[in-house]
Amino acid sequence: MSLTEQAIVRIRQLIKDGTLPPGARLPPEQDLAAELGLSRNLLREAVRSLVTTRVLEVRRGDGTYVTSLKPELLLEGVGLAVEMMRGDDLLEITEVRRLFEPVATALAATRITPGQLAELERHLDAMITAQDDVEALNHHDDAFHRAVFEATGNTSLCALLGGIASRTLRARVWRGLVEENAAGRTIAEHAAIYQALAHRDAALAQATALVHVSTTETWLRDNLGRTPSGTPSEEPPHEPTRIR
Repeated sequence: MSLTEQAIVRIRQLIKDGTLPPGARLPPEQDLAAELGLSRNLLREAVRSLVTTRVLEVRRGDGTYVTSLKPELLLEGVGLAVEMMRGDDLLEITEVRRLFEPVATALAATRITPGQLAELERHLDAMITAQDDVEALNHHDDAFHRAVFEATGNTSLCALLGGIASRTLRARVWRGLVEENAAGRTIAEHAAIYQALAHRDAALAQATALVHVSTTETWLRDNLGRTPSGTPSEEPPHEPTRIR
């Protein structure tokens, strides 16, 4: 490891062993550098890196603190990473979604509240109304699935799946479905998921979610190398496909 990486490991160890618990303020820079046997410049580099990964936060004029370390905060970087992926990497992410999302939807069926069901219905109705509006479809589709994830009551699972479900990729898919006049079929899949959740049928919820994610995966495999208008991409075959 580089010296900076070693410094990061030492600070993380202080957090993991409880010396610096969530919400704790870091000692003055000079004191912490001396305690860890680091130069102040090296310590600053390590702190900057841990701020980027949401482990630490700098409060201007007050000092540097350990964050809450909640899953939704620490896993935020997953979504940022997915947004940068291209080509076959996106297909791999969709495979991960296919492995996790149906099981999460089944779990949601056993825990969903009347209020959460009402929220799902609102987003479903909005999708039905906006069948030709890609932006609205993308917004309510994203909100629909996030509401399902939240219904699991598992914040780690919710944060992980929320990160995997890229809004940029959703927009690409919806644009293609609208152009192919296939949006209605995908909205019907959302309706099937809603009905399964409303009946609190975990097995059916898992099956309908699997069908829905598989449909998206199939569309991606068929269209990832094409432009949004459906024409073959002009990019050289050896270069990774970029999301337009």
